[in-house]
Amino acid sequence: MPVTNPEYRSIARKHLMQKKVCRKCSATNPLSAKKCRKCRSTELRMKRSNRK
Repeated sequence: MPVTNPEYRSIARKHLMQKKVCRKCSATNPLSAKKCRKCRSTELRMKRSNRK
């Protein structure tokens, strides 16, 4: 069921998409992370969106 309310949509997008992903172990980390919480690697990237 898609979210139609624009305010709720922005909250959902922030909760789901604004994360960092470790390039080594694929763990999700908070946006403010400098290193991975699982493997302590500093190779983090932003989570990719599925939009094309």
